[in-house]
Amino acid sequence: MSPAPPDDDPSHEVEEEVEALGDPETSSPLPSGALAAGAAVRPSDARRTADREIWGLAWPVILSQVLVSFSSLLDIAMVGRLSRDAVAAVGYATQYQWLTQSLLFAVGIACVALMSRAIGAGQPARARQAHAASVIVATGLALVVTAVSLALPGSLLRLLNAQPEVVALGIPYLQLTLGSTLLLSVAIVVEFALRADKDTRTPMRIAFVASLVKIALNALLIFGLFGLPRLELVGAGLATVASQAVALALFVAVSRRARAASPVRLGSRDLRSAGPRIGEVVRLALPAVAERVVMNGAMMAYFTFIGTYGTAAIAAYTIGIRVLSFSWIPGIGFSTAASTLVGQALGASDPDGARRAGWRAVQLALAVSIVLGGLFAAGRVELAQLFTNDAGVVDELGPFMLVLALSQPFMGLHFTLGGALRGAGDTVTPLAAVTLGNWALRVPVAFACATILEAPVLWLWGAMMLDHLARAVWMLVAFQRGRWQERLGV
Repeated sequence: MSPAPPDDDPSHEVEEEVEALGDPETSSPLPSGALAAGAAVRPSDARRTADREIWGLAWPVILSQVLVSFSSLLDIAMVGRLSRDAVAAVGYATQYQWLTQSLLFAVGIACVALMSRAIGAGQPARARQAHAASVIVATGLALVVTAVSLALPGSLLRLLNAQPEVVALGIPYLQLTLGSTLLLSVAIVVEFALRADKDTRTPMRIAFVASLVKIALNALLIFGLFGLPRLELVGAGLATVASQAVALALFVAVSRRARAASPVRLGSRDLRSAGPRIGEVVRLALPAVAERVVMNGAMMAYFTFIGTYGTAAIAAYTIGIRVLSFSWIPGIGFSTAASTLVGQALGASDPDGARRAGWRAVQLALAVSIVLGGLFAAGRVELAQLFTNDAGVVDELGPFMLVLALSQPFMGLHFTLGGALRGAGDTVTPLAAVTLGNWALRVPVAFACATILEAPVLWLWGAMMLDHLARAVWMLVAFQRGRWQERLGV
């Protein structure tokens, strides 16, 4: 990222800190902190204020994710018009894309935990250092991922037991989508930094532009419209690279144009002084990285077991995940709100406000996920027919989408509580929950059903639901116990 021009006068940084703090006698870094201190505030008024704040942070994230998911759905719908093998190739490559994004999200989680705590404490300079350190760590991870994906694409696909014809289709697509990880890494960190500063609308606008670019280029390059060459999966990969480049350019522009005291504006001084914060980012990110590796490793193993049922089951899983992703998106939005509000409340020395924000976000997430899960369950057959004309895939999609729709309340709960815990700096509890749900339940049950019992694929869908239930219970108990309130310790 190109840094903003620095001001090397040390007194300027002190002035920025004072400006950001405001009047310590009258201002509160977090509205919920002020509410906690005001005995005259009615509970109903406090609830409405909290709801507005949570919704204000959550709805732009929800809309952003809807845009991304809609773009992904159109992507797979276009690829689905090519062949079943093409859909399967995208499905295999997507496993590595999710793993890569998960690693970068882990760095973003650490960024939010450190920045929101610093912002809540009225220390924007420390927040900028955490932001800069996160950019450095994410860039290092991206370089490793890019090198591996460019050097060993075929080996990566064969590791998941992809058929030779699928490997041949998937190699260029994998190289393009993973080879552009460096673009994605910086964009993700800046997005998380904006979230930590309670700005979720700017990432929403950028997601809208990037989605338009991807959808338009997909249509043009996959099918060769308006005289362009028909590139099929290669065209889909190129569209992904272009959309990521556009998103990065916009995020960098936002960072450079932010006000001088903003936590998201990075200067060369911030990058040079980020050294002490790198260790903090790594310390918080490592459990989150381990969580993502554990989860994605389990997803790959699970995906391999699904593959024993044939390409129709693989295609059904690939399409179904994208279709149903809309119903768990609210959990992501409320998770973001909980993470920011809990982190800033703890930074403002308001643990009671942090707890209230977390529980209220959970209540809202559950209500929304139950409604959306029911709607998707009722319309699962019609939705399946929108995205494929393969009768075998449609037959497999119906049961899968029903089970995933029924899992939505559990997913909304553990997404939101996970966000609250991570905002407090507790990245260990979500790791434990993921390990339990995936490696103690989902993977062993799927293995037994696929290889020992030779049960119908529906049993594998049931193993997925069991995983989400276990994670929800684990997170619920951990949040109630309250040890997360002192976890960060920085």
